Amino acid sequence: MGCTSCSTGKDGQPKGCKNNGTCGTDGCNKLTVFDWLANMSLPNGVEAFDCVEVRFKNGRKHFFKNTENLSLSIGDVVATEASPGHDVGIVTLTGELVRVQMKKKKVSRDSDEVLKIYRKASQRDIDVWQEARDREDKMKVRAREIAIRLDLRMKISDIEFQGDASKATFYYTAEERVDFRQLIKEFAREFNTRIEMRQIGFRQEASRLGGIGSCGRELCCSTWLTDFRSVNTSAARYQQLSLNPQKLAGQCGKLKCCLNYELDTYLDALKAFPKTEIKLYTKKGTAVCQKIDIFQGYLWYAYEGDWMNWHKLTAEQANKIIKANVDKEPVASLEEYEIVAEADEKTKSDFNNVVGQDSLTRFDAPKGSGNKKRRKSKRRKGKPSKNA
Repeated sequence: MGCTSCSTGKDGQPKGCKNNGTCGTDGCNKLTVFDWLANMSLPNGVEAFDCVEVRFKNGRKHFFKNTENLSLSIGDVVATEASPGHDVGIVTLTGELVRVQMKKKKVSRDSDEVLKIYRKASQRDIDVWQEARDREDKMKVRAREIAIRLDLRMKISDIEFQGDASKATFYYTAEERVDFRQLIKEFAREFNTRIEMRQIGFRQEASRLGGIGSCGRELCCSTWLTDFRSVNTSAARYQQLSLNPQKLAGQCGKLKCCLNYELDTYLDALKAFPKTEIKLYTKKGTAVCQKIDIFQGYLWYAYEGDWMNWHKLTAEQANKIIKANVDKEPVASLEEYEIVAEADEKTKSDFNNVVGQDSLTRFDAPKGSGNKKRRKSKRRKGKPSKNA
């Protein structure tokens, strides 16, 4: 677990464990990476990688060149190049792991987006930076009031000051195009600073603000998730989840990112199953698929006109019947296959015991046992003894 109120500590450093982001659990900051190569030395003749990863507010990270050959370690506050002026951030990763991260994110060292580090932040830089960050919450409230007064259909979710307090970036979400030219004029007049408006998506808004999901854990997008893959309702259908928007939507109002976590496993498992829209033709009648169980590998079919009686088949047996239909071989009925399925079920291990999905009431005392004991004791008291 991370330290309490890590992102609101003094100078942007963690507030709880006092390790400035270098604790062993590595849970102090959003999107932190543990440097597991920190205690290893480079081979002779190999120079250290001259790029570092710097974190800014709310998990925003960028790569910078250490052109001045500064001795930097995780947790150092540095002044970096910005346009215009300079920005202030905290070093989150150094060494060879930065090379790996840049390769993973397809960022070239010689590209224009990789800026350089000016110096280690002085006390004056940190004071200006902290004073600017202290203004952000009050500015956010005032900015929302101005946007409401101008009747703009937008939501200002966050404000981020540049390290030298020369520019403030307003992050907002909107479903439609917003004409905020008058808004920028009033912001510049009200806050007396350079204004930049940046529209973000609803998922990015949730990642910046953070929160607790329906699972009881911190939001994935605000702790470790860095890329937002598109999530479709088909992901819920493949996993046989009820299409309830209230349960499938996250705090951003979009489909939960975790619907994609196990999707590939379900798709691999469904390759062994026949398509549910394929009907089975037998002499007794035509059967239609009603339900499938991906974990146990079963399908339930019902004859047209007799929807109340379902017949359970394995995926292999259903494929055999489909193949027989294609080859125009006669199939008597589903019952002869269903008997084999019942016999196969006895030899197959119980899925619930394998994955630990036992009943929640398995530890409860059986109902009615107390009443039976009382009845027996009353009968014994009412019967005369044999010695009497």
